[in-house]
Amino acid sequence: MSEGIITITDAEFETEVSQAALPVLVYFWATWCGPCHLMTPLMNSTATTYSDRLKVVKMEVDPNPVTVKQYQVEGVPAFRLIQGDKLLASVEGVINKDKLLSLLDTHLN
Repeated sequence: MSEGIITITDAEFETEVSQAALPVLVYFWATWCGPCHLMTPLMNSTATTYSDRLKVVKMEVDPNPVTVKQYQVEGVPAFRLIQGDKLLASVEGVINKDKLLSLLDTHLN
């Protein structure tokens, strides 16, 4: 698995998330969202650290209303851990590294 975050759109969601071999952490964000910019370093380190067990993608909310509605994203930043068509975990708002790692370790180990 390549390291790093992949930016996706509604059109790519099926291929990049639903059909992915690994669980996928979807990071919903917006350009106008200050707290989202604070999450970028954590998302980058998570993508690198978990590259063997997890795929990390990010999706801007405004141009992608279909997926935002489907996963009931009500605020950003938002995170959805998905495997196939199953939602494993859902978090809205800024989270710290310990909370994110705890969430991932619960579902990936």
